[in-house]
Amino acid sequence: MPTSTHAIKIAYTDCFSGISGDMFLAALLDAGLDENVLRLELAKLDIGPFDLLITTTRPSGLKATKVEIKAGAGQQFRHLATILEILQASDLAPIVIERASTVFQALACAEAKVHGLLVEKIHFHEVGAIDTIIDVVGVVIGLHHLGIERLVSSPLPWSHGFVDCAHGRLPLPAPAVCELLTGVPVYAVDISQELVTPTGAALLTTLSQAFGPLPEMTITSTGYGSGNHTLPRQQPNLLRLIIGQETEKSETVEVIETHLDDWNSEGFPYLCDLLLRQGALDVSLTAMLMKKGRPGLQLRVICHPAHGMQLKQTILSETTAIGLRFRTESRLTLEREEVTVDTQWGKIVAKKVQTPAGTVIYPEYEACKEIAESAQVPLQQVYREVYLGREIKREEKE
Repeated sequence: MPTSTHAIKIAYTDCFSGISGDMFLAALLDAGLDENVLRLELAKLDIGPFDLLITTTRPSGLKATKVEIKAGAGQQFRHLATILEILQASDLAPIVIERASTVFQALACAEAKVHGLLVEKIHFHEVGAIDTIIDVVGVVIGLHHLGIERLVSSPLPWSHGFVDCAHGRLPLPAPAVCELLTGVPVYAVDISQELVTPTGAALLTTLSQAFGPLPEMTITSTGYGSGNHTLPRQQPNLLRLIIGQETEKSETVEVIETHLDDWNSEGFPYLCDLLLRQGALDVSLTAMLMKKGRPGLQLRVICHPAHGMQLKQTILSETTAIGLRFRTESRLTLEREEVTVDTQWGKIVAKKVQTPAGTVIYPEYEACKEIAESAQVPLQQVYREVYLGREIKREEKE
């Protein structure tokens, strides 16, 4: 039977005044996250006593939520390995542990790079260990419990000035923020205050699928998270979180192209693997006839805009291209998931796709190739077996 189109739950961070971890957490609460759920989940962390103060503010007459974290006396400044151990030892959902760990790893790598230290030596002291843990884990808990399947962010404001921290006086944006925002669209603002914190940057760059304008959606709720500082010219220091249903899995992608007539195409497999590792969604090479009758090649790369700059640099470094064309387009993709199919050779990984006409299971080439080689059978025979095989349900795996 045909299946209905899956309505994806999407959240958009409208960062007109920047973002910090506590603003993100406050916006989630204001948009509908149950405070009791948040407190019960955070209680699963063995990080010592803390108090979570959740209040209502009204900057510029807008109702917003503010979150403050009061740590107990003698709090520790933990290293990355300790924080990851705390997460692994908790009873939080596995997906929450995985995503929060990824955020902390990104934050630690950025801090280590700009300070010239090993990642193992970095400890989270700028806002206090408990503050950082609560902000990061709280945001991941909020997105999980609100059922957010896709997070998109607006471009981020780039302020100026200086900030005083444990390392001394640093320029704004903080060096770790500059490192984290590599490849992310930003714009300059005439404000000499910190707008984007390292924690806020790490959360967005790790958890967001795209940066750009508000995607098409049917809005279901809006929340405002209040910051701690007063901004000039009566600008409200708020983060707006817009949550809605995206009926089509459409997204904005960047298409990068170049024509090559003097490049040794033997390097394409290497280039293709490199580009895919750097975030490319698709890489193709097409034969063509160029000016003066010369045979040539068209290289085309599709990616999320956040990865565009690095991919362009790689193309210019690894090929003979001296120029590139690029544009943004909308892309519609069908909902898909990885599944396991039972066959005569055992379990094989496949891809289940939700089409307008119904569900279809497609073989995965690498998995089928491995079976064909080990069982000494034709690849097409393995493909047919997957098409006809029985999907192993999640409860059977467990």
